[in-house]
Amino acid sequence: MTEFRVLLSSILKRRSSTRSSMRCVKYELVVAGLCVFFVISCGYHFAGSTNTIPDHIQSISVKTFHNATTEYKIEQYITRWLVRELISRTRYQLVDDDKNADAILNGTVLNFLVFPAVFDPSSGRATSVSTITQIHITLRDGRTGEVIYENPLFEYRERYEVSTSAEAYLEEREAALVRTSRGMARDLVSAVLSRF
Repeated sequence: MTEFRVLLSSILKRRSSTRSSMRCVKYELVVAGLCVFFVISCGYHFAGSTNTIPDHIQSISVKTFHNATTEYKIEQYITRWLVRELISRTRYQLVDDDKNADAILNGTVLNFLVFPAVFDPSSGRATSVSTITQIHITLRDGRTGEVIYENPLFEYRERYEVSTSAEAYLEEREAALVRTSRGMARDLVSAVLSRF
């Protein structure tokens, strides 16, 4: 809102006797007014700033995700970073036993696709790689079994630079998995909290 006030005051301070300048000022005022209207009417909020999970949910059991891909340990990376995000960003207590949990979070890594995005013209090797990770995630009420949140195809995209050296490939692959898992966990927690 501060930006709109600054914009509005700068528009109003301008004074000109010519008709075209007055038309321009009127146009800018209309545009500023429409911007304010759309921001307010659309219920604008920052992603992850709301929590639409029912109030009776106080504890969550996060099960290790299933891995339906050929990517080694990707389910462990994603689960680990998801737990970290839930601990750092939410009020929920994480428990191991489903019987003591108000909600149970399950997921399956469906796809982990890796493809070259940029090539080195001299060697012909990829210097930048893109990844697409797709998962099926479900948060259920621990007592009733009712689905609180479900997304059968949650998708996260990441792009990272790679060395043209074959020796550095494994190190970079693990670093890419960590970055992908961390970013996906951040987006997942935001999606689950807002049920979007």
